[in-house]
Amino acid sequence: MFPLSTMLKSFVKVGSLTVYDANDNEHVFTGKPGLDVTMQISDASLYRKLFFNPELHAGEAYMDGRITFPQSSLRDFLTLFSQNRLSLGAQPTQKVLRRVSRGLKRFQQANPVGKAQKNVAHHYDLGNPFYKLFLDQDMFYSCAYFRDEGETLEAAQRNKCRLIAAKMNLQPGQKVLDIGSGWGGLACYLAQVADVEVTGVTLSKEQHALSVDRARTLGLEDRVQFHLKDYRDLDSQFDRIVSVGMFEHVGVTHYDEFFTKVNALMPDDGLMLLHSIGHMSPPGTASPWLRKYIFPGAYSPALSEVFPVVESNSLWVLDCEFLRVHYATTLKHWHERFEKNRATVAEMYDERFCRMWEFYLISAEMMFRTGSQEVFHMQLSRKRDAAPLTRNYIIERQDELQRLEAQRGIWA
Repeated sequence: MFPLSTMLKSFVKVGSLTVYDANDNEHVFTGKPGLDVTMQISDASLYRKLFFNPELHAGEAYMDGRITFPQSSLRDFLTLFSQNRLSLGAQPTQKVLRRVSRGLKRFQQANPVGKAQKNVAHHYDLGNPFYKLFLDQDMFYSCAYFRDEGETLEAAQRNKCRLIAAKMNLQPGQKVLDIGSGWGGLACYLAQVADVEVTGVTLSKEQHALSVDRARTLGLEDRVQFHLKDYRDLDSQFDRIVSVGMFEHVGVTHYDEFFTKVNALMPDDGLMLLHSIGHMSPPGTASPWLRKYIFPGAYSPALSEVFPVVESNSLWVLDCEFLRVHYATTLKHWHERFEKNRATVAEMYDERFCRMWEFYLISAEMMFRTGSQEVFHMQLSRKRDAAPLTRNYIIERQDELQRLEAQRGIWA
């Protein structure tokens, strides 16, 4: 099983991995007490492929059925993988390959106008019926906010909307921009709880169609408008800007372009709330498997890649909050719902697609549960006093919003 066996000897520091190779020979790799995982490799060509690019080829091999986990599960393996990820990164060959990958970062994350829409369509235009199978009933496809671990996914997503609205400190008559407005849930919510006009922009045709229909159904057409448009093509100003789960698709080389545009779209006393995935480790690159099959052009930044660009655009960071494990819990809910509807997904697509999404949802959960990923909320403005000077208002506004939701039957 050379050269894979040499890598696995240094990889497994916690737990145990028993591998049956293509000839059914057993190889055991152990570290400190932990999870015991069994893996079957049916294709001998994987020995070399996994040695040179384990993140890409492990996912592909699972999708194709060339790697299976008898007496174990994919979740077991990805948990073990995540727990031992640092030792994998320390392996000499992996160090060299990651250095090369970082050198190609500019090309991997190129998202100019036009290409950005193609990258978005790859993932978000799979069809609204598909996403309805595992998202909450309001169709939020981003990190929820679990004030209590036992809350439902629906309750946690509503908590997220409430938290964001509170941080935006909305005032009557304001104009609000939602960059990457998804299926329109947040934009409609903001219009329902505040006397504001909301403009949402998305690059997904499927999301745009559902958003427009949603605003019409709720009777909000006069105050909520959705456009199939790149945010870079906007030229109006907005008192408040929010972006949830879109910044991950911008790309490091476009950060200056993003914040320059945000700055231009706001008046001096405007506020922007940026909700994005980031990571607590130094700058790196996106998973090659994730980049190829799930999110082309995407990257979750290190905070050290964001703050310098914010500073160079003369924007004040008025508040920053980190949601550390909330996305792990969100992804676990999504995976559970996905598995309940797996047969339907297989009918819509095929088993390989099901395995691809299973790999994506579980591996993403592990990134937040035992890896370096987190979600950050960054509140930005040109003025230091554009928001209240203490954070008390965020809690107070959430309570006000919850009472208002009940009065207006917003989630009924």
